[in-house]
Amino acid sequence: MKRLKKNIFLGLCGGIVAVLGVVRLAFPKVAQPRGEANEPVQEIAKPAQQDIEPAVETLETPIHEELSKLSPNPGERVKWHPVRSVPSYAACFPDVQDVQIVAAKRWGVKPVRNRVEAEHRREQLVYVGANPLYCIDKGMRHSIPYLVPRAANLLSLIGRSYMDSLYIKGVPLHRIIVSSVLRTEEDVARLQRGNGNATTQSCHLFGTTFDVCYNRFSTVSPPGEPERRAVQNDTLKWVLSEVLRDIREQGRCYIKYEVKQGCFHITVK
Repeated sequence: MKRLKKNIFLGLCGGIVAVLGVVRLAFPKVAQPRGEANEPVQEIAKPAQQDIEPAVETLETPIHEELSKLSPNPGERVKWHPVRSVPSYAACFPDVQDVQIVAAKRWGVKPVRNRVEAEHRREQLVYVGANPLYCIDKGMRHSIPYLVPRAANLLSLIGRSYMDSLYIKGVPLHRIIVSSVLRTEEDVARLQRGNGNATTQSCHLFGTTFDVCYNRFSTVSPPGEPERRAVQNDTLKWVLSEVLRDIREQGRCYIKYEVKQGCFHITVK
């Protein structure tokens, strides 16, 4: 009798195990721990370039911290992009004075009389003389490093996009050089005495406009890294032209390719 009960018990256990096995095969998610279902993973979309607004408050970030943001994740394989330049500088950057002055007056400040007055316009202007993403030309004499916040953000965007582009193309990092920023009315008057082509209605008067060199760049040498190979300025200019073309096509600015001045003349939109 005891042996019969034991056989019945074992038979019931075996039947239960068999049923559970069938259920697991039919419904595999039942066997997974709660919260670990094999659901498809949605990728987080990266923000479009035109949605990125670099914060003006981060101007004092050390350059090596900015460079660390360009480094790939450990084990990530970088796909290098080719350097292509643009088909025509004149065609891609045709925005003349008459076009840029309209935007300058719309987004800019009232022209500043002199540099003393500029110091008292801090509520309207942002100091752009210290930024790890670009350099202000040491020889700049006829302007001062101030822009309206809208233009300051644009300049930071160009500087960051340029170094991002250099990195992804495998080109040693350089920073752009800004050769002209805000001009006071006194600056324009002095400039006219030595340059007959200087206009009294300069876009630089409104704090919306800056010039970026295309024939000079600042070498970036992060601490602890070996000496880099030399890079031809043509290569750096080609990459810069690609970056500026893309930002202009996003509707962020007007750009004029200045042949004699060796710069891109840029006004925020």
